[in-house]
Parts: sequence; C-alpha cells; structure tokens
Amino acid sequence: MRHVLDWIESRTGLETMVKHFLYEDIPASAGWHQVFGSVALFLFLIQVFTGAMLAFNYAPTPGEAYNSLKYVVTELTGGTLIRGLHHWGASTMIVVVVLHMLQVFIWGAYKKPREATWMVGVILLMLTMAFGLTGYLLPWDNRAYWGTVVTTQIAGLAPGAGPYVQRLMGAENGVGVVTFARFYAMHTLLLPLIMVAIIAFHVYLVRKHGVTPAPGDNAPKKKFFPEQVYKDTVAVFLTFLVLFTLAAVVKVPLGRLADPTDTSYIPRPEWYFLFLFQLLKFFEGKMEVVGAVILPNLAIVALFLVPFIDRGKVMRVTQRTMAMAVVVAAAIGWSALTVAAVRSTPAQTEVDVTLAEPAPETVAWASLSPEELAGLGYFRAEKCGTCHAVGSGPAKKGPDLSGTAGKRDASWLIGHFKNPQSHVPGSAMPAVNLPAAQLNALAAFLLKLTPQTATVLMASPEAAVDGAMVYQQNRCGTCHQVNGVGMKLGPPMNGLAKRRDRKWVEGHFLDPQKFSPGTVMPPYRLSPGELDRLTTYLMSL
Repeated sequence: MRHVLDWIESRTGLETMVKHFLYEDIPASAGWHQVFGSVALFLFLIQVFTGAMLAFNYAPTPGEAYNSLKYVVTELTGGTLIRGLHHWGASTMIVVVVLHMLQVFIWGAYKKPREATWMVGVILLMLTMAFGLTGYLLPWDNRAYWGTVVTTQIAGLAPGAGPYVQRLMGAENGVGVVTFARFYAMHTLLLPLIMVAIIAFHVYLVRKHGVTPAPGDNAPKKKFFPEQVYKDTVAVFLTFLVLFTLAAVVKVPLGRLADPTDTSYIPRPEWYFLFLFQLLKFFEGKMEVVGAVILPNLAIVALFLVPFIDRGKVMRVTQRTMAMAVVVAAAIGWSALTVAAVRSTPAQTEVDVTLAEPAPETVAWASLSPEELAGLGYFRAEKCGTCHAVGSGPAKKGPDLSGTAGKRDASWLIGHFKNPQSHVPGSAMPAVNLPAAQLNALAAFLLKLTPQTATVLMASPEAAVDGAMVYQQNRCGTCHQVNGVGMKLGPPMNGLAKRRDRKWVEGHFLDPQKFSPGTVMPPYRLSPGELDRLTTYLMSL
C-alpha cells in the first residue's frame, strides 16, 4: 500500500494536498459554532447528487416535465425519496447558509482582513436563493406556474430595466416554453458552474486568512483534524438525519398540470420568499416598486457593505450587543411578515395528484379517451349490438365482442368494417360506411373491451358519449388533452369543473377572445344541442 501511495503522491501530489488540508492550524477557540460552512457545502453536494438522479428521468419541456416528475414520484423506485431530498435539501441549505452568515455576523468575523470573504459569502447566499427561484418552475404544476408568473411580474417592476429583465427571463409575453427553457438552463447549467467557482474561491479565502479567533485567544493553535473534523462530521450527520426524515415522512405535493387559464388559482412563493410577498402588500400602485425592487436591493447592498460600516475592533461575542440587536430585529421582522403571509393564504382547492385515489369508475367511460368513447357512439349509431353480444346477455348471430382486445388489432378491424367478406368469407355483415376517423374511433373502442370491462363500458351514459362525439368532430384534441391523450397547446380538460363554471365554458366556446384575450382558439359555431352535450361531457371529466 505504501508503494501505491508513493506512486500516487509522486504523480499527483494528492497525499500532500490532503494532509495540508487536514492539518491546517486553527485557533484554539474554534468549535461548534463554526460547523455551518461545512454543513452548507455538504447540502450543496446533496443537491447536486439528487438533481442528477432526477435528471435521469426528467423531460425538460413543459407538460412532459410534469408527466416525467409524476412518473418519478409514483412509479420510479426511490423516486419519492430522491425528490424529497432535493426539495427539502433546498430549504435546508437556505436555512444553513443564513445561519452561517448570522454566526459570522454575530462573531464579527467579517472584519479586516476578511471583508472579501464576507462579500463572497453574500454572493453565495444570493446564488442559493437563485437556485430556489429557478427550480420552483420546473415541476410545471399550477403552483409552480403561477408562482413564477408573480416572480416575473415583480421583476418587470424594476425601473428602466424591468422589460429587459423580463425578456432575459423569457417572460415578456407571459410564462411559457421560453421561460421554462431559460429557468432550466440557469438551474442545471449556469448556476452550478458559478456556484462551484464561488465556493472554491470562498474556501480559498477562508484558508488564506484562517478561522477568526476569539479576542484574547492566546492559546496554542490546534489542528483542523481530528477535533474540528469530528464536530463537522457530527453536524453533517445530524443535518442529514433531519433531511432524510423530512424526505421520508413529509410528502412533497405535486398539483395539477399548469393551466394558464386557471386565474382562480391563488399563487404563493416558497416559504423563504413569503416575507417579500407580504411586504409588497404595504406598497400599492406606484409605490409597489419600493417594496418589490428598492428595499430588497438596498438590503443586499447593506449586506455587502457590513464590513465597511462596522470598522471597529473585534470584540467578544458577549459584548456585541448592537450586532445581536440587529439580528433579533431582523428575525422578528422576517417572522412577523412570514406568519402574516401564511395566515392570509386562503385554503386552496388544489389536490396532490400523486395522492388522489382512483375514482370507482376508472374502468368505465371516465377512463376512456374521447376517441374511444366516441367509438361507442358510432357502435350504437350503426346498431352493431343487433348482431353482436357484448359481455352479458343472450347469444346473437355475430361473435361476442367482449374479448376483442385480445384477438384482433386495429388494422384488422378497420379492414373488416370496410369489407367484411374479405376478412371473414361468407359473413352476412354489411360494410360500415363511416369516414376514416370514425372507423378508427370504432376500432379504438372495441379494442378496450375485455370480459371484465365490457358490460360497464357498454353502459356508459349517453350524454358523455354524445359529448365525446362532438369533441372528436370538432378536433378539440389538436390543442387539448383528456386523460393524457391529445396535444398540449391548450390546458388539459380533466378537472375543468374545478376551475370553471358551465356558463363560462359555454361562453368560451362561442367567443374565446372575450373570456381569454389573446388566445389562438377560434370560435365554434355549435348548435345549442351540440354545445350542451360537449359542455356536459367536459364538465364531468
């Protein structure tokens, strides 16, 4: 082993570097109050690891991002735990970084010659907050979407620079694909590289100037290893124990897919931004820029200038009454604003889709796509049940269709509809004269029939079936999804009744621009009967 280590040392100098790091001299007064820096670094590494694990199964596009995250937390082994570690790790990291800065502030460890170390620490705090801000959008659920809408609107209040900041965020025309792409790139590519570089520079400055000794500490210095390493290790272990418990016990919710038309949703930022959200309520109209931009930026500037404002000699922590008063006042103010924001938050109707119990009719019409359900309508219109039994009931001259799903494919069925004789010579079945789209729907429905589901599917309510036929005839699926089937240009139709009332939906079909200004949806000239059936179907999803 010694020969191996000598070879590594001669080629890389790794052994010397590790020893130099571990056996650094630190003041005898160093102790438990200086573990926060190591814990913050550990939490950053946790975020990098869990972020990479999530990225293996994450699709970085709106809609698909939501579906992939839903897959992670409902189907992937360990997915809920990994997401929990990443989510709670972000909050824990912010807490620890703030505690680290408070410790440095109370102990006066920012004084000469450590001014640059403090300023770099402030930059690290801002980067940590930026990680939380950019990562907030990535689940692409209602909570993430509307929270980011508020964030981008606040950014647009910056005097003179507001429109340019919004353009940089890709949100000048609202939160959308460009916003998502830029937030994702910032969160996964740009911010990590900057963070690693700034952390390395921060550690270099700490090593250069050393740990701040307590005033009057004339005792012989001690080595970083083993005493301080032990304390850092214990602190890291306890932090991870808390983090793991949170990830395992407290489930991170995932709401409905982001719906830009759901203006009834009341957005709220993450808990560490709630104080700013509440502060804005004290500034309305033209004064809003004061609470949104001026005061937060003045606070950041004040943090940077702390070493130059307090230029007195280092004193014992018990004598730093002014510093403690500032910390207590800031803590009281932050707590009061946060509690007020929490209390003023109304109850949301949003549900966690990963906890929702399957409805009793999941094997019935509610689980079918519009095309499949419309196929039942064509089945009834063509009176296919005259010759074919489906599940229970007396035998008929045609075969029982309840086992179609296991015997035929769509190509065979469509060919059989068009020319029964070619597929079943001698068949008395006449050709089905329907357009191609309707034949596809009929085949899709028959392929859903199994001996277990046939009877309940055949009993699907007429109102739902007729509504699905209108949905298909008007090609609503080219923009909307039902049960995950269709395009994602518009909001999903599932859960529409929780977001809109019937009158709004009917009016939106007839005059979309009136209800959603700027929408690309055209008006639909539906008869009163068609409008009634389509709305009934959509509101029952």
